Amino acid sequence: MITLFHAPRSRSTRIVALLKELDAHDAVRIECVSIPRMDGSGVRDARNPHPEGKVPLLDHDGVLVRESSAIIQYLTELFPKTGLGIPTGHPQRGAYLGWLGWYAGVVEPVLTLEAIGLDHPALARTFRSSAEIKARLAAALKDRPYLLGDHFSAADLLLHSPYAWFGKPGEPALDAWVDRCTDRPGARFAAEFDARHAAA
Repeated sequence: MITLFHAPRSRSTRIVALLKELDAHDAVRIECVSIPRMDGSGVRDARNPHPEGKVPLLDHDGVLVRESSAIIQYLTELFPKTGLGIPTGHPQRGAYLGWLGWYAGVVEPVLTLEAIGLDHPALARTFRSSAEIKARLAAALKDRPYLLGDHFSAADLLLHSPYAWFGKPGEPALDAWVDRCTDRPGARFAAEFDARHAAA
């Protein structure tokens, strides 16, 4: 059995979207749990086996997978038929893994620190800035609709997600990319799923 531990309107929403894109939403049970929220609402849910009480968390027959980038790689390899992941041996495999790693190691820390108002020269030297993140994404999308070309991939699903949450970056090429990603069946499915379960 595969279970996704999910809190509506959280980082795990993008994994719900991924399940739809992978045509795997019937193969993975979604367990909605409570999490502590930044506004002080919510509590740690005893049903959630994540060691820090966070989401997303995937439980595949007792094997726990945490962190969005790892869960995305795991699920795209488990459900490969829609082509959202890039398989071993494919010439774009390195670029694909690089985008997943860059999100976890750079994008999320930079945008989170910026959102809470923390700034220090050492942070900029280590992670760079949100302006540099936008510039790198804009360069990648200059002549193509998605990060790896004409084909929407799980890298797009992950990398566009903070802009879908916090607001579009305000640059035409990036805004159009975010619009393309949020108009996908997965994004619409996840939004509807969360709307149904948020009050529960």
